[in-house]
Amino acid sequence: MEDVAKFLFGIAGNVIALFLFLSPIPTFWRIIRKRSTEEFSGVPYNMTLLNCLLSAWYGLPFVSPNNILVSTINGVGAAIETAYVVIFLCFASSKKTRLRTLGLASAVAAVFAAVALVSMLALHGQARKLLCGVAMTVFSICMYGAPLSIMRLVIKTKSVEYMPFLLSLAVFLCGTSWFVYGLLGRDPFVAIPNGCGSFLGAMQLILYAVYRNNKGGAGAGGKMQAHDMEMPGDAKVNSKQVADGHHDGGREGSTKASKMDGQV
Repeated sequence: MEDVAKFLFGIAGNVIALFLFLSPIPTFWRIIRKRSTEEFSGVPYNMTLLNCLLSAWYGLPFVSPNNILVSTINGVGAAIETAYVVIFLCFASSKKTRLRTLGLASAVAAVFAAVALVSMLALHGQARKLLCGVAMTVFSICMYGAPLSIMRLVIKTKSVEYMPFLLSLAVFLCGTSWFVYGLLGRDPFVAIPNGCGSFLGAMQLILYAVYRNNKGGAGAGGKMQAHDMEMPGDAKVNSKQVADGHHDGGREGSTKASKMDGQV
């Protein structure tokens, strides 16, 4: 019965995470239409790609038995995020942006290759699982922590204009599904980061309940300016881009999918 419950929560996590991975499509449709990345940041997509690669690797049978559902969704997520990064490279607004994105993508490939090679050539059994699990956990927590910036924006403006309810709900449900999956499978490397994701998703929903009637940014004196929000680890973005963009995660500002992403 426990195995059936674990399987069902894994399927639910796959479905919800897929929604989070696909949520940046409007952002990239805009980039393709305008043939420019404008001021959007490529950092969230590269970081989500690394998280997906490490999670997909961790879920493989020779690393972590009985976690194939972790590999399936993160394998799909890695393919989707790779497409996002390629589009970002093709339509980079400047040579500097293209070189920076290419450098970050190269770093992502190098980190993943290092973890994969060391785990395969130098480690075995529990040691291999430990290395891959710790790597996955660290980057998963970073992914789920990215929406803290949008939560700060909501508190500052007393407005949920830039924190969509459905994305916040999806982050909560995705984190909760994988958290329970990890508990049922007695796997701390799945349970811990997704427990954090579930908690942060719940905090977003609480903020939404508190400020749901304020969607015009009145608490900050009107419209947000371009300098009011900073992307974690990269360029600042303005509120128009947050409204049109990503997510760790589905919006650029919140990096959901996730984001995410998602995201185990």
